[in-house]
Amino acid sequence: MYAPRPHDLLWGMTPAMLPADAPAWVHSVLAAGEPVVVRRALVAPDQVAVGVRGRGREQRFAWQMRLLDIERWVSPEALRREGELSSPALRALSQVSAWLNDRDWLWGPTGSTGFQLATGIEVLHAGSDLDLLLRAPVSIPREQAAGLLKQLEGAACRVDAQLETPEGAVALREWASGARRVLLKSAAGVRLVSDPWQLQEDAA
Repeated sequence: MYAPRPHDLLWGMTPAMLPADAPAWVHSVLAAGEPVVVRRALVAPDQVAVGVRGRGREQRFAWQMRLLDIERWVSPEALRREGELSSPALRALSQVSAWLNDRDWLWGPTGSTGFQLATGIEVLHAGSDLDLLLRAPVSIPREQAAGLLKQLEGAACRVDAQLETPEGAVALREWASGARRVLLKSAAGVRLVSDPWQLQEDAA
């Protein structure tokens, strides 16, 4: 059975599933058949935490949906593309595709880039960053992270890359910095940890 993961895009949520106080723009987005994105939060086993995105940066609505209502899903890895150059973020995606694929990374675009590629709805603009998810099931040496970060900094726009560990997500930039403790995002919230792959020694 499909197990939703953060940043997956899901189809199947309708306005009827919203709470009574949901803003009008959220109803419009779902009525148009647009997907929601899986977010990090603790919910019942038969539910998945999701977010609805509008056209403005301030238009983000957190809710949840039943797993049984999921009709389709797309992971970031399924959205890797090359050759689409209509915005700086898409040009950057084409650049990083070659760099990451050469190193056998499991990765994909998220955020506005992933949303546009999955839906065809143009939400990117000249100032958009490229958001990336990099699967990191095992610990990555900081030196390797720093080398990758340096390469990504040569892309056509700013690249915000997140390392997805079994414990949650940490910013590549922060892990590469050598900081003693880094911010880890998980379903239980955020916390400072010294090793985002091993949390036993860190206090909540």
